[in-house]
Amino acid sequence: MDRHHRGGGRPQGRPEGPLARRDGLELHARGGGLDCVDATGRSRWWRSCPGRPNAAHLSAGRALVTTDPVGHSAGDRCGPALLLDLADGSTVAELRGEHGAALDDGRFVLGLEDGDTLRSSAHDRDGTPLDSWHSFGHYVVGDSLRVVETDRRRPTGSRVVRLLPGGRIEPGPLLADPRTPPPVVLPDDTLLVLDAGVLRAVGRDLEDAVLAELLPLAPDQQPRFTGSLRHTADHLTATLVERHPTRMGAYTTHAWTLDLHAA
Repeated sequence: MDRHHRGGGRPQGRPEGPLARRDGLELHARGGGLDCVDATGRSRWWRSCPGRPNAAHLSAGRALVTTDPVGHSAGDRCGPALLLDLADGSTVAELRGEHGAALDDGRFVLGLEDGDTLRSSAHDRDGTPLDSWHSFGHYVVGDSLRVVETDRRRPTGSRVVRLLPGGRIEPGPLLADPRTPPPVVLPDDTLLVLDAGVLRAVGRDLEDAVLAELLPLAPDQQPRFTGSLRHTADHLTATLVERHPTRMGAYTTHAWTLDLHAA
């Protein structure tokens, strides 16, 4: 079933709640810094940050925290990425990146889009680089490491790809939107991607299919729309927030609720 509605209102900000949760610990952006809270609600440690924490990823006693810039760095797209010791919040390494994901054994992947540079790099638990790729976007960690690329270029060259050892990249389907939102990952590792108003499924072998043409967007329309996907129980909610072309602060929200059925 496809249920579609439209409404007004401004785009929502970052959701409330912990940046990351694992093994009874939660990391929260709080008080201008980062707060580690245990299952009883007691703060294990708090530390200040050189940027505003926006996401955290946990693996084997390490935390990778990406930040938004503050102060004189506000012209930059991202602030420092901090690799922390989860036991006490101390800095293991200060890196640079905008998107991250946790791998196993305290390793992480970190991505940066800096002008003409699109780069993803894998780091060990001490922050030492292990590998790098000319790719950037939303990371999906499973049996392999896939990326829903977001190159922010028009025309875009973004694809869904797989990152392989030695800096190699296995290309998958081309995308129409250079700023696709984070995908939804189904239990069978299928990715649901909202691509310029079209809902697509990309399998673990990078084969793809169009599931629904919700509100297909031409390239000149895409900058006015911001998309998101949310998966709850057996339903998927796809949202496109449209900025009015001439009226400052005026938005229209398009939302669809779709039923998901196992194949």
